[in-house]
Amino acid sequence: MKTALLAGATGLIGSQLLPLLLASERYAKVVVVGRKSVPIIHPKLVQVVTDLDQLEAVRLKLIADDVYCCLGTTLKQAGSKEAFYQVDFLYVVRLAAIAAGNFASQLLVVSSVGADPEGRMYYSRVKGEMEAAVRQTPFRAIHIFRPSLLLGERAQPRLGERIAAAVLRVLQPLMRGPLLKYRPVSGAAVAAAMLRAAEDDGGGVRVHESNELAPLA
Repeated sequence: MKTALLAGATGLIGSQLLPLLLASERYAKVVVVGRKSVPIIHPKLVQVVTDLDQLEAVRLKLIADDVYCCLGTTLKQAGSKEAFYQVDFLYVVRLAAIAAGNFASQLLVVSSVGADPEGRMYYSRVKGEMEAAVRQTPFRAIHIFRPSLLLGERAQPRLGERIAAAVLRVLQPLMRGPLLKYRPVSGAAVAAAMLRAAEDDGGGVRVHESNELAPLA
């Protein structure tokens, strides 16, 4: 029986993933790390409540086999490019480095469609830089998930996302070929795909585009 480590358990994907991890026979323990505790009581669940700037201080509490990173924000929510970079790059890369140093086997991390370290858009560029950085960590397997627009109920609704989702639902039948990866996907589908990928126990680096996530789940 293995241990799972989850960061970002209160977000759209993480909140869908946590119940799956707790229900999975794969894991005897599920460690959740974050600034806030989750309102769940479960015999498998261990909560590590800490500011993400202080991950090094709780290193020994972050020992796991499979590491699920669902950390992420938006430029608007973060309030500045610097704050966004801290969450979407620094915290993610730091968590990966600590977990790898604790001899974790797999990293499963949420990125974004269009991630490109040479991209013109700041959001996509930071995501691409994050991917490049975590690829250098010595996990047996690294799974990178690149969802397009995420569907699902958020704790803090985003009006722009709701409008975009309505438009994309109408256009979805026309999104074929190279446009397939831009199809929206539910947070629940991404969460299920992450667990399924971990269960394969493969090796190397795998990138999962948005249109591949529902079938994988």
